[in-house]
Amino acid sequence: MPDTLAAPAATRTTGWKQTALQGWGRSSLSPCLAARPERLRELRAALDAPEGRTLIAHGGGRSYGDAALNTDGAVVVTGRLDRILGFDPATGELVAEPGVTFADLLDVFLPRGFVAPVSPGTSHVTLGGALANDVHGKNHHHVGSFGDHVLWFDLLLPDGRMQRVSPESDPGLFQATVGGIGLTGLIAAIGLRLMRVPSNALAVSRRRVRDLDEFLAGFESAAGATWSVGWIDALAGGASLGRGVLETAEPSESGLDAAPPRAKRFPIDAPGWLLNGLSVRAFNELYWRRVPAGGQQVTVPYRQFLYPLDAIEGWNRMYGKQGFRQFQCVVPPGPGVAALRRLLETVAGSGNASFLAVLKVMGPDGQGMLSFGMPGYSLALDIPARPGSEAVFAQLERITRDAGGRIYLAKDSLLSAEGFAAMYPRAGEFRAVREQVDPNRRLSSDMARRLGL
Repeated sequence: MPDTLAAPAATRTTGWKQTALQGWGRSSLSPCLAARPERLRELRAALDAPEGRTLIAHGGGRSYGDAALNTDGAVVVTGRLDRILGFDPATGELVAEPGVTFADLLDVFLPRGFVAPVSPGTSHVTLGGALANDVHGKNHHHVGSFGDHVLWFDLLLPDGRMQRVSPESDPGLFQATVGGIGLTGLIAAIGLRLMRVPSNALAVSRRRVRDLDEFLAGFESAAGATWSVGWIDALAGGASLGRGVLETAEPSESGLDAAPPRAKRFPIDAPGWLLNGLSVRAFNELYWRRVPAGGQQVTVPYRQFLYPLDAIEGWNRMYGKQGFRQFQCVVPPGPGVAALRRLLETVAGSGNASFLAVLKVMGPDGQGMLSFGMPGYSLALDIPARPGSEAVFAQLERITRDAGGRIYLAKDSLLSAEGFAAMYPRAGEFRAVREQVDPNRRLSSDMARRLGL
């Protein structure tokens, strides 16, 4: 075990305020007490949650479901712990507080020739959230998940001790915290190695794909590409099942002078009738045809390729006040191919209006006991939270489980405890570590209670 430091007494009382938080899907409202620490001493003080309430950290609010919600409990919002504490340009090693976002990294380090080695689908995720969910990106097949690039982190344990944790110093606690959805402690600092790049842009190749078989063949032929992603028309059926656009990207040696356009804001909560089979089908048709039949080669900024939805602030409002839920799974090669087909057929046949789905090739298993990453294919689908949608999710869970896959906790709001136990075989190891560091269960969340953690 590494050395630990006793926590000094808090210098002032943390200010708690009654509020209500939502996941990015906006499908539920979670009343809680929230604190927003700006300094480490305030983070320490937050461990003493009022009235003996349980506690969970909440970063950028981009988990779609209830991983960072704690109904009637306490929540530490870490966005103001956003300082860059150190950087070594010779090695690319960064030291940062947990509230630093991927957008911050892009703004500060891309002009210096560095980017995060792994990026989730939005730049508004915090580094603490990335670690807690062991996020992955469009290059998982080559570089793995976020935890594969974390050198160490400082973890504020539930008993108030601060402990520096690395894969070498405490592999059990490291593996329980990476992907551990915030249930082992509060992240105070992260040591991460950034990736050097030659310019501020990517050379991107796009081509239309007619069906799922052609998609999977395209991924295989593009296995050497640094980044790859598929955008699938989730409502296409029959011979066109799985049609979409395949994108691959490589670092561009030449950069771009013009800055990417500023994000536009989605102005209102869209009326519920706006998203229906006809409107979404029309949008998906236009999206598919925006790429010329012969393909397309373009040079684009990193921000545009890595974070396309960030071009519209508040895009989750297009699903209306009732919100939406995302389903994201990974299924292994072999049985996973048939499972992908069944998943797409289920969504297309359900009448649920899903915008373009996202398909990615996945690579190595993640570092964490509850990491999502594993070899195979990842499929993500957004589905409006309407009556009957929960039954569709139950079908999708069953298909994923039968194929030997798993559902991504960062996106989840409906996975059953039984499904979780089957999909995450290292959950027992996780519980054992959690029992050591938090025997009194001071840390908890809506997801932890739902999944029986």
